[in-house]
Amino acid sequence: MRTRFLPSLLAAAVAISVAPAGAQSGKRSEPAPRPTQAPRLDRTHNLDFLFGALKVAPDDVTAKAIEERIWMLWTASHSDTANLLMTRVKTAIEAKDLELAIKLLDAIVKVKPDYVEAWNRRATIYYMKKDYGHSLADIRQVLKREPRHFGALAGFGLILQDIGDDKQALEVYRRALSLYPRMERIPDLVKTLQEKVEGRAI
Repeated sequence: MRTRFLPSLLAAAVAISVAPAGAQSGKRSEPAPRPTQAPRLDRTHNLDFLFGALKVAPDDVTAKAIEERIWMLWTASHSDTANLLMTRVKTAIEAKDLELAIKLLDAIVKVKPDYVEAWNRRATIYYMKKDYGHSLADIRQVLKREPRHFGALAGFGLILQDIGDDKQALEVYRRALSLYPRMERIPDLVKTLQEKVEGRAI
């Protein structure tokens, strides 16, 4: 089972501009974009499109299908080493060996620090261990790389609730809902916290 920050816990967790070289010198331009750039550009474009569709999804089934496509892009590491280590992370989690899972994720973020899902999964494990300090630090790394990460945002809200900061938790949940209006269970949490923090509407 794929470990996601908020969805799993609730259920049981840059555009690149390339200017052709020599465009003003009369020399033949270098091929652009280079092969290493294309996947990132395509990924950014695809995520932009999917997040636009997620906001206007007409029903829960459609929204869930779009969410799955977003997670597919987020979990794609484009690294054989990261993929192998992530497989071992999954095995360690299933065996409830959280310390080993953390060590494996430590290695992944060192070799591929731009891989959002490694930070996100480690944040999930730290949350499971009630190590909120480390979990929040990893959430910041996730949101630094992907501000639209609704799973990390909602996980952030869970931690804020756990430490008693309901007001900020409400704000974070609302931010998650602005990205994913049909996100599972979050509307109910917002409703409950809204009544608790702001009072019942008259």
